[in-house]
Amino acid sequence: MDMYSFGASSRELVGVTVLDTVGLVISGADELLKEKLGTRFSALGVISSRTGAAGQIVAVDEAIKNTGAELVTIQLPRDTKGWGGHGNFIVIGSDDVSQVRRGVEIALELTKKNAGEVYINDAGHLEFAFSASASSALNSMFDIPEGRAFGFMAGSPAAIGLLMADKALKSAGITVTKYMSPDCGTSHSNEIIIAFTGQTDAVRTAVLEARKVGLELLRAMGPEPKGPSEPFL
Repeated sequence: MDMYSFGASSRELVGVTVLDTVGLVISGADELLKEKLGTRFSALGVISSRTGAAGQIVAVDEAIKNTGAELVTIQLPRDTKGWGGHGNFIVIGSDDVSQVRRGVEIALELTKKNAGEVYINDAGHLEFAFSASASSALNSMFDIPEGRAFGFMAGSPAAIGLLMADKALKSAGITVTKYMSPDCGTSHSNEIIIAFTGQTDAVRTAVLEARKVGLELLRAMGPEPKGPSEPFL
């Protein structure tokens, strides 16, 4: 991935990828900025997208595992380009700028892969995610115990998300850690989201069963749903 610098040398564009995702590094963050972010770290890595959230959070979760950088914040802004859902704004930090730079690189690489489980048409969108072993980002955002399997599904319009959630819960022995709806836990977005944990095989099965019913419903509403990368689950 090409590296770019702009303005002062302390700010760096690491790269861009699908879903309007940008990755940046700030190597000498302003003290007021650090105060507002609630962090002591001067080296910050920033990942932000117009569309999607779970795939990027899983990508950052892996970046944290592999670099030693720490999570600073995860926020899910309402974004009308998100086909009814959210974008994301994620910051990681470290005392070592090379750690955050590598973390951003990993997050961008895995975001492109994880985007294979985002499906979009004119009527709405679906998003699915899976990780066999959660770390601090998934724990912070979705209350998944570290080291446990993580599953995620989001459906828009919200009616599709509710049916997917019902299918996921009936398909396998899973424990829901987060339920999000237009008036509960989202930025009033038109979607239903559940995050869940359990035995690895059960979590994966629940994600796949939710995906099956979600795609059937979204196809009935419009053109074939497509994403920016190849499906992988």
